[in-house]
Amino acid sequence: MILIARSGPTRAEATSLATHLVLAAACLIVLAPVVLVVIDSFKSRQSIFGRAFDLPIGGSFDLTGYQLVLTRAHFPLYFLNSVVVTSVSTVLILGIGAMAAHALAEYRFRFNRLLVVYFALGIMISIRLGSVGIVRLLSGWGLTNTIWALVAVYTAQGLPLTIFIMTQLMRQIPAELKQAARVDGANEYQVFWLVLPLVRPIIATVAVFLMIPIWNDLWFPLILAPAESVRTVTLGTQQFIGSFATDWQAVLAALTLALIPPLVFYAAFSRQLLRGLTAGAIK
Repeated sequence: MILIARSGPTRAEATSLATHLVLAAACLIVLAPVVLVVIDSFKSRQSIFGRAFDLPIGGSFDLTGYQLVLTRAHFPLYFLNSVVVTSVSTVLILGIGAMAAHALAEYRFRFNRLLVVYFALGIMISIRLGSVGIVRLLSGWGLTNTIWALVAVYTAQGLPLTIFIMTQLMRQIPAELKQAARVDGANEYQVFWLVLPLVRPIIATVAVFLMIPIWNDLWFPLILAPAESVRTVTLGTQQFIGSFATDWQAVLAALTLALIPPLVFYAAFSRQLLRGLTAGAIK
């Protein structure tokens, strides 16, 4: 009986080890700035600049930034405005986008392909190029300095990507399933509600990718809704940033609080997000 001693890891083990190292490095690169912001938000100004990488322990621990955010600024109001704008915009985008995608995927008409290309162009051309026209349009409608102005713009901004992605996925649903529902007496609305759960992972994935840009946007709140009563979190944080001095404790505290909703959203939809990202990868 001959025993063969292993001199080193197998090729599969080496590949697995390399993959884990790459993932660990990627996580470190992504999470390190976030962790640093959270840590420094609990420190005094001297500790932020003098000992940026130290933990907020002992004399360096300071909650002045959070006190300024919650007292001097109307941060709870900004937070509520951001939640309302982001939630309503995301629901409208997904609702309208899902119905439009179902129509484009299910019904064949003369300009079907042309409409899909049109929505694809909406992805490539930034809506910010039409900022002047958008301001004039919403001003004529009397919507400036209102939450609905932001909801309207973000809904228009997110629809092209949503419709384009969901159209391609809905076309992969077997036609026999929908025909069977129609044979059983289902109308077109019931067929749509039958199809919708089948693309739920894609809906969750699109929702995550839509929510983050809306939550973090500064441009449209600045030009459409700069009033105190309708400011969002991102715009409200700018009051702590001046031309000659910046209150970094308040800025870091505001950014830390603004991280909470995206993290909660990711945690709630992480499983659906992974399924949506890997949909179609394995046949």
